Amino acid sequence: MDAPKVIAVDATAKPWEDRFNEPTQKMMFRKELYCDPDTGMEVRIVRYPAGFTNPLHIHHCAHGMYVLEGTLVTKEGRFGVGSFVWFPEGNVMEHGATAEEDVTVLFITNKPFDIHYVKEDSNA
Repeated sequence: MDAPKVIAVDATAKPWEDRFNEPTQKMMFRKELYCDPDTGMEVRIVRYPAGFTNPLHIHHCAHGMYVLEGTLVTKEGRFGVGSFVWFPEGNVMEHGATAEEDVTVLFITNKPFDIHYVKEDSNA
C-alpha cells in the first residue's frame, strides 16, 4: 500500500472568504486549508474583525484555536498571540475579537464543523 501523500497549502496565496454571520449581522473571514475526507476534521484560518463576538453557541465537534494575531476573547478569558485554546464538544461558548483590533486564529476541529446558537434566557 502506498503511503499517504503530504498535503501542503500556501495559506498566504489563498484569498479571504467573506462569511456573513446571521446572529450578529456582521462579516467574518476565513481561509479553508484542509478537510479530512475520512473524519471530517477541518483546518482553517479565521479572522474576527475588531468588535466582533460570535454569540453564545455550541458545536457537536471539539475545536481548538491557535492565536496568530490579536487577542481572542472568550467567556473564560482573553488569550494573546501564541495561545492555544481547546473548546470541548457540547460546551456553551462565545468568542471573538477585542473592540480595538482584529483577531486571527488557526481553527481546527476534530470532526465535521457545525454551529448551533443558544438563545439567552431572559429570566435568568
